[in-house]
Amino acid sequence: VPEIASRAHLERILPVLAETLERAATTLSELDAIAVVNTPGLAGSLLIGLSAAKALCLTTGKPLIAINHLQAHIFACRVAFQENPFPCIGLIVSGGHSNLYRCNGPIDFTLLGTTIDDAAGEAFDKVAAMLGLPYPGGPNIQKRAEQGNPKAIHFPRPMLHEEALQFSFSGLKTAVRYRIAGTGKTDCSSVKLSDQEKADIAASFQEALVDCLVGKTVQAIKQEKMTTLCIGGGVAANKRFREKMEAASQKEKFRLFVAPLTLCTDNAVMGAVAIERFQAGLFEPLDLDIVSGLVRN
Repeated sequence: VPEIASRAHLERILPVLAETLERAATTLSELDAIAVVNTPGLAGSLLIGLSAAKALCLTTGKPLIAINHLQAHIFACRVAFQENPFPCIGLIVSGGHSNLYRCNGPIDFTLLGTTIDDAAGEAFDKVAAMLGLPYPGGPNIQKRAEQGNPKAIHFPRPMLHEEALQFSFSGLKTAVRYRIAGTGKTDCSSVKLSDQEKADIAASFQEALVDCLVGKTVQAIKQEKMTTLCIGGGVAANKRFREKMEAASQKEKFRLFVAPLTLCTDNAVMGAVAIERFQAGLFEPLDLDIVSGLVRN
């Protein structure tokens, strides 16, 4: 909920900053620069962070560095594995993004393809709601899918065999809805499913979605003639996704870096990408603005 999220940011940002400096045993005056994410994301939350960063720059005289949240997800792989993966294909899969990039360097990204409708994580959340599973959808569908048969229902794999490097999960989500409630306007919550039916639907849906992610990513690797893949974002924590991507890497002979589970969802380690911009002398004026939006960035 954007309003609740921005209020929580406002309440917590100063205590978090204070605790961070205390744990690091340092002071603001000892820092080289102030870095902040300004794109993409929820406008209210980005504004809280940017306002705080600008205030710190004004009071300390330190330069301002802007971070792209999506580049930071990929950089988390570099930090975690202590190895330079660039150039590579970057895949970011989360509640708001399903994006493929050609990453020539840690801050040199070219968008190859994105979702034309729902992001993968959004599809997980919506299908979980249809099945009466709690939020967040990804972990709960994965847990239920472990008791199901991924071949029980053949759901569509949208865009999988199309030439364009694009994802589409809206049709898959609709297919699940039709499976649960039929083609009418029946509310899914009014349909009584057995535990096994829920497990089979969850497993079959998860398999279809994962097939789309893996298939289009391998297509991008071949198209761009790359030998390395880096993956970040909350959906990268999905066990079945990691299994099938690992199998694909062995079959197609590419190096695979998937962020550790602790670094798949948003985390402070991602901020280390600021070091790259600092070393390149890429600083921002204090009239820097946010660029919000959750999908096409």
